[in-house]
Amino acid sequence: MSDDSETTIRRGSPNLFSDLGYSDPDTHLLKAQLVNRMVGIIRDRKLTQAGVAQLTGLSQPDVSRLLKGQFREMSVERIMKVLTRLGCEIDIVVRSKGDASPAPAIHYHPAPV
Repeated sequence: MSDDSETTIRRGSPNLFSDLGYSDPDTHLLKAQLVNRMVGIIRDRKLTQAGVAQLTGLSQPDVSRLLKGQFREMSVERIMKVLTRLGCEIDIVVRSKGDASPAPAIHYHPAPV
């Protein structure tokens, strides 16, 4: 069987959310990267969704939605708080664009709940 139609393959950008037309794709990519780290921690610690909820203060359904990639309504700061409640430390490095020299990190540590 032959198909006369041509298939065009186009290389995407480094940000899938931009390619898909999401509003604010850079923030969405950052959230996805943070949630991906969270998934790794949950797997490493063999936590259940209920266990994650108990440690982080989220509801189990919120944990489920987050792990399914439904985090559009959750802020970057809230995801970072979840990570710190899972025992992570978060450092933010700010430097001029193109500057490869080491910059001092800002240590993120939200106030305890």
